[in-house]
Amino acid sequence: MLKNQADQSTEAALKHVKPQVRELGAYTLRPYEPRVKLNQNESPYDVPDQIKQRIAERLADRPWNRYPPFVASNFISAVAQATGWPAEGILVANGSNELIQSFFAVVVGEGTPVVVPEPTFTLYRLMAEVNGGRVVSVPLDEELRFDVDAIVAAARESGAAIVVLCTPNNPTGSALTREEIERIHDETDALVLLDQAYVEFGGYDAIPLLAGRPRVVVLRTFSKAMALAGLRAGYLLGDPALVTEVNKAKLPYNINFFTEVAAAEVLRAADLLEPQIEAIRRERDRLYEGLRQIPGIRAFPSGANFVLFRVEREGLIHTRVFDRLLEEHGILVRDVSKYPMLAGCLRVNAGTPEETGEFLEALRDIVTGG
Repeated sequence: MLKNQADQSTEAALKHVKPQVRELGAYTLRPYEPRVKLNQNESPYDVPDQIKQRIAERLADRPWNRYPPFVASNFISAVAQATGWPAEGILVANGSNELIQSFFAVVVGEGTPVVVPEPTFTLYRLMAEVNGGRVVSVPLDEELRFDVDAIVAAARESGAAIVVLCTPNNPTGSALTREEIERIHDETDALVLLDQAYVEFGGYDAIPLLAGRPRVVVLRTFSKAMALAGLRAGYLLGDPALVTEVNKAKLPYNINFFTEVAAAEVLRAADLLEPQIEAIRRERDRLYEGLRQIPGIRAFPSGANFVLFRVEREGLIHTRVFDRLLEEHGILVRDVSKYPMLAGCLRVNAGTPEETGEFLEALRDIVTGG
């Protein structure tokens, strides 16, 4: 190669990427086109038509060639009204994932300890490691419940900057009590990040813990109970001074006006969604009880909108169950067997009553029929 000729190889470009990033696997999902989709913990019910109509009317009057407001004040105001938390302590974004990214960006640097009970949502580990942090993994107990003693010990011994608590937890469904959350907060110096994406379905609503506890941060999403997975909306609640710092890592104009309008309207009409949420809770319970009745299947209790189960029948591999559900019945569930402690496990979210019935019947036939 001539001295004045730059290296045009792919490796020449990749050498500038952080080494810790190149070592990571990407967060990805394989695309499927199932008849019954029960793999992503979405609501099986769309936003009610009357809310959609209100959204459409508001969008019709907005010029699409103009930027949205720099501060999504309409969305923030709706969150403040719904939660009772001051607007100065609220950030809104395109789903809670974006807020996780911003939060980790302002707290985690090279070697920063981050306590993560696992198995859990894999984005926490990914964001910690992308930013150079050191993940201190704390295994759940044998029943896949949080080990609070171990979490406190790990946070104190490591000097953790963040303790991440997904409650109810994805993908296990286990949840922390108020007393357990308070203990983790009171016995450590860490920021306690509470991801409550599934709290409408069960578990303790931690918003009351925010007052007087500036190290507590609460995340919420509109992708589950609020039926807005297709639009991507979420919010963060915390001490106003801390939120000001997190806001520095948020991209400008991150909320398009479609999302701002839709999320605000859904929040203000949340009572119309309550019958749907209650129906999802019923189907979650029906899934759990139905799974418990199938020989060779172990189901784990859940406070979320899904149920985790392990295939334990001798001679039957969980991947075969996954494949047959999809190929023979058109039903897609989530294979979570590569998570720590979840060998042989699949996860199924609550659907409509008809979808629940189809799934349970199909699984029973596969497991008992060979």
